[in-house]
Amino acid sequence: MTLLLMAAGSGSRYGKLKQFDELGPAKEFLLEFSIYDAIYYGFDHIVLVTKAVNQDFLQDYLSSRLPKSVKLDVVVQDTNDLPANATIDTSEREKPWGTAHAVWSARHVIDSDFVIINADDYYGKQAFEAASKFIKNNTSNSTYALVGYGLKDTLSDFGSVSRGVCSVNGEKLISIEELTKIEAKDGIIKDEVSDRILASDSIVSMNFWICNTSIFNYIETYFSKFLQNPENLEKSEIYLPFVAQEMMANGLININVLASNSAWFGVTYYADKEEAVTTLAQLTNERKYPSPIWK
Repeated sequence: MTLLLMAAGSGSRYGKLKQFDELGPAKEFLLEFSIYDAIYYGFDHIVLVTKAVNQDFLQDYLSSRLPKSVKLDVVVQDTNDLPANATIDTSEREKPWGTAHAVWSARHVIDSDFVIINADDYYGKQAFEAASKFIKNNTSNSTYALVGYGLKDTLSDFGSVSRGVCSVNGEKLISIEELTKIEAKDGIIKDEVSDRILASDSIVSMNFWICNTSIFNYIETYFSKFLQNPENLEKSEIYLPFVAQEMMANGLININVLASNSAWFGVTYYADKEEAVTTLAQLTNERKYPSPIWK
């Protein structure tokens, strides 16, 4: 089983490259805790998607720490990595092409079912346990999965957040709506853009996806259409939830929603760092993780 971590972000709201901030008790990165949990539940291939400037550092850093039985690939999300039929000029493009493109960047090193997560989020052990069980028991190539979290448990005390709010029927995902400015004020959770009040127990996507290699071909098709619109070429991005939703709409896949049964936390803002450091120290003190995490 493969774990893909998206680690190519710029950390604009955090103020630095948060995926490489030393948050653990022994100065570990947050992504190391997700890798540890994944390996514990049987994942034996780790793929990181990052910027070219970080590739060698991450390869050296992790290869010296991970068990020798675990395969490691560090791949670059390159703005020049385009579908074969694309003839656009990318010289003015500075931003990456988005999370779906980040996943597509790993198409040459993944050949089986895999999990996708953000490198700067903590998902909890039970989320990886649920993902491992799903992969081992899933017999349909057209069935993907998403680990869902409760909205109230994914907010920041220090500003608004973007979340994919899920509509779910039983265990099946119906749709995801991307809301970009969700904040809790005076006990009410609201998206400031749409002025919509949200239920605290709404299920949201935190980009913990379980899929297979069929997604690569669809991302390429989606990306090719995206590039045909000149308005998209300067700053627009292709997002993983949009690709998954279009695949569902076209009848190509269905998506199960798995309960996380664990706490999520992230570091959207620099002020979130203190709580992250405290939580990781507490989990280590409770012997959920060794310290240092790799021995």
